Formats: sequence, C-alpha cells, structure tokens
Amino acid sequence: MGHTEDILNDVRSRVDAHREPLAEVRNRLKLVRSKAIGFSGALRTYASGSMPQNTFIHPIGDGDGGLVLDRRAYPKLGPDGGGETPKEITGDLCSLLGPAVREVYPKAHCGTSKRGPKMFFGQPVDGQDPTVDLVVALTRRDGEGLWIPNLENDSWEASHPERHVELFTSGSQSLRRTRRRVIRLLKAWNKQYGQPGFSSHNLSVWAWEFVEPGMGVATALSIVLSEATARVASGRATKDPAGVSKDVQLLIPPATAARRLRTASTAVTEALEHDDDRQAALSALSRMFFKYLDDPAPTGLANKVASLRRGLPVTTTALGLGGPDRLVRPTRAYGAQGIHK
Repeated sequence: MGHTEDILNDVRSRVDAHREPLAEVRNRLKLVRSKAIGFSGALRTYASGSMPQNTFIHPIGDGDGGLVLDRRAYPKLGPDGGGETPKEITGDLCSLLGPAVREVYPKAHCGTSKRGPKMFFGQPVDGQDPTVDLVVALTRRDGEGLWIPNLENDSWEASHPERHVELFTSGSQSLRRTRRRVIRLLKAWNKQYGQPGFSSHNLSVWAWEFVEPGMGVATALSIVLSEATARVASGRATKDPAGVSKDVQLLIPPATAARRLRTASTAVTEALEHDDDRQAALSALSRMFFKYLDDPAPTGLANKVASLRRGLPVTTTALGLGGPDRLVRPTRAYGAQGIHK
C-alpha cells in the first residue's frame, strides 16, 4: 500500500460514523418503518440512502426510508389518480408517527422535509441526535418506480429509490467495499464547504458509474474525480441510473462545481504521482481535505487560507488585503424546517 492510500485511510478513520450513533439511527429508522406500515393503504416500507449503502459519515444527520402506498387505496391521490397533492397525506402520516414514536422516545416530534415526514427524537447519543426522513411514495400505474412528493411545491415526481439501492449495493464484495469507501471520502470532501456542491445521491451515482473491480481506493477516488470533472466542465448531465427521475442536479453553479472537482482531482493525481514520498503526497492531499490534513510545508498565504477553511479567524493583513487590519471570521449557514406533531 502506497502513501496516498495510507493517508486516505487516515482521513477515513476520522470521518467514518461512530458506532453508537450508527446503531441508533438504524434502530430509529426500523422503529419509524414499523409504525408507518400500519398506515391505511400501506404496501411496504424500505430503507434508502446511506443506510443500506453503508456510507454514513460523522456526524450522522438522518436515516432515509420510505412508505409505499397502494394508489388504488387513494384514487384521488397523485398524477395517476385525481391529482391530489401530497401535503394532506403527509400531514396524516405525521399525525400517526408522532404519538407512535413518542411511546419509545418521549420527546420525539414529527415535522416535514422535502419528501415527507421528518422525525426528530430529542435524545442525543454521543452528542448526535439522528433524525429519520420518510418518503411518502405511491405506486405508479405506468412505468417503473414510484411517485414521491416534492413538498416544496406540493407536487409529485417520479423516482425509483428502491432500484437505486439495488444498483449502489451491486457487485462483488471488494467492489462494494471500495465504492462505499470512496463515497465516504467524497462526502467528507463535499461537506468541508459552507455550501456543499453535490448531493449525497449525486456522489453515489458517480461512484457507481466510475469505480470498477480491481481498483484500490486511491485510484478509484482519482478516477471518479477525473470523470466527474470532465462531465461537469463539459456541461453534460448526470443521468438517473434507474432511468426514472430527471437528471441529477448540482447544488452550486456548474463553473464553481467544476473548479472544486478539478482542484480535488489534481490533488489526488499529484499524490499518486508522488506515492513513494509521504510528505509530497500529504501536501497534495491537504488541498482536497483541507479540514482534515495539514500541509507539512505550506506557504504563508496557503497556511492562512487553510486556517479559514478550518474555521479559524485570520486578519486581512495576513491575507495580503489592503486597508485597515480587520479580523476575518469564517461563516457557516444553517437551516431548519418542520411542523410539530
């Protein structure tokens, strides 16, 4: 194993989910699914996202799943029915889940996310209090997949979350292991920014597309970043691997996304080119994982910028800016939504 792989393993050891919160979010999703299956017209529940893929990183935010309703039990609901929107059915499910979950978690309450009910538990474990997002899904009359809500505009969209799980967990054991390790590294890199550029689903799609059998983690990460950079820079879309949803959307302007990807790709490429020199590999990878790795020989300005990225204030003079000397503090945006039930 070369130095690049070894350094990436060090990063993974810092970003991987902690055991107790990981077990807790699994139990919470299992509980919510067990309560949701009692909802009128329920066909089945499923787990999606990081849970079945085993790609959680620290800290754990939420566990994702879904409740599939039989559209024949709701003839007025959805695009295949009378066109009723998902808002009311989401509220009904939230009214069921809130009291049911409080039997186990007395401080729990039910709000909403973009796709359906969002359960808050009010019982931290190891400083983390994972939520559960449950998609309210309808079977489709024609075509593959499900109708899922977009509560931001009170409409329905076609998707196939169950097929995504099948695809992203496919392949040999070694391929699955490499793929999920690459996804965790990509998630950690993405979340360093005040505004992440890519959804977790987007990163999972790229890993599924570009990681091939026989690749080590360092090579696989390099390939994913290189291919993603070329795609975004050229303006080509990332298609839904299940062939049901619309194209995968970036979270930031394409030019910014391409620049971030190119910086990370160049860093990993340079590290692999100097794989026998730990200092050189570490210096290169610190440009990608700037919150987790210190450049062993940084320039003065690079060191100051790295401090900002790690959340430490620096002065305008230290950054080479004109005018009176002022303290520059990093900023970070937070957001929350939801109704209590």
